Amino acid sequence: MTESKTHNGTIDSMFKAGAHFAFGKARRHPTVSQYIFGAKNKVEIFDLEKTQELLKAACVFVENLAKEGKQLLIVGGKSEARAAVRVSAEAIGMPFVDGRWIGGTMTNFTQIKKRVEKFERLTAEREKGELAKYTKKERLLIDREIANLDRFFSGIVSMKDLPQAILIVDPKKEYTAVKEAHDLGIPVIAIAGSDCDISTVEYPIVGNDSSKSSIEFFLGEVVNAYKAGKLLAKAAPTAPVAPAATSETSPRKI
Repeated sequence: MTESKTHNGTIDSMFKAGAHFAFGKARRHPTVSQYIFGAKNKVEIFDLEKTQELLKAACVFVENLAKEGKQLLIVGGKSEARAAVRVSAEAIGMPFVDGRWIGGTMTNFTQIKKRVEKFERLTAEREKGELAKYTKKERLLIDREIANLDRFFSGIVSMKDLPQAILIVDPKKEYTAVKEAHDLGIPVIAIAGSDCDISTVEYPIVGNDSSKSSIEFFLGEVVNAYKAGKLLAKAAPTAPVAPAATSETSPRKI
């Protein structure tokens, strides 16, 4: 497939997914102005040629992350994004937050890890039947605590260290996650609607961030990039092992 066909195919796919729809002009953030093509029925339209270039840059970055075996945290708590965030993260074995972002998830990671460890411990004890030693009321309270911990922390159980990058759906809604990433010097990739300040994002993908089909498309492209990077890493030749020194190859002692 030629580059032009791939380019046009990506744009056609974005169009079919409804990725071109922005908000009305009154809601547009100034940083997104250069990516607006025009308007139809008072709804602004993204220039998908430019969106495609941004998507390409983000995918190259993600592919390199995967080649280096680095961790990507995927975040999206809005109702339109939750299912796609979970499915995408699980497809590449990465941590995710598909609900409310808990302040300090990254900037206070030591404390968050303790909550995650408690969730793992209580879940394991329940599965082994070790909670039988408690009264019925105590077991009920523990079950409620497990459910609460599951809701907030089940997606980041695999995140034993801070991620090397974070992918966000709607940086305006997830502004706390964006700020924490910046405070720690963690690069941000974001699927950003026209009401978002993309100056806060290292790798913005401007497009419809309020449509399930659009979100699924963009996340799918990022997932494919990560998978491609992992395949490249596996295919990379390993460095040859230097032969052990012998009496003939060892430097002479004077």
